[in-house]
Amino acid sequence: MAATTRASRTALDRQVRCPVATALDVVGDRWTLLIVRDLLRGMTRFSQLRQSVEGVTTSLLSDRLKLLEREGIIERRFYSDHPPRAEYILTPKGHGLGVIVGALSTWGQQHAEHDLSLIDKECGHPVRVTYECDTCERPVPRSRIRIVESADPSG
Repeated sequence: MAATTRASRTALDRQVRCPVATALDVVGDRWTLLIVRDLLRGMTRFSQLRQSVEGVTTSLLSDRLKLLEREGIIERRFYSDHPPRAEYILTPKGHGLGVIVGALSTWGQQHAEHDLSLIDKECGHPVRVTYECDTCERPVPRSRIRIVESADPSG
């Protein structure tokens, strides 16, 4: 069954339209967020992604890139006509996944062995993902964060 068909059917079958579950329908496998991670690191070509995403097969990488393109997370741009060669660029929607990759990276740095770190490329210091109130524009401690039903039933 195609990934978008599976995602659409899963979302329709749910009693609660959970944003976490809906997001996982698109990016919830091991490979997709690793591809996004490497696109965030500046690897835009298929060959770069194939080498960097350890353990991914060529066909699986191709499938995930097609899914990400269909979902509007990446855009494919051709940089050569003969032979046809493309690079993959994150869209604004795709860049929005950076906070998810960043949160996973922060967690991994704290709780697992790692070779990569999340830093500010300007000053070189480590950074962490934080919550901020959309209205007040102030930081919110993680201990006060809750997932609740939306006031707007349409999401």
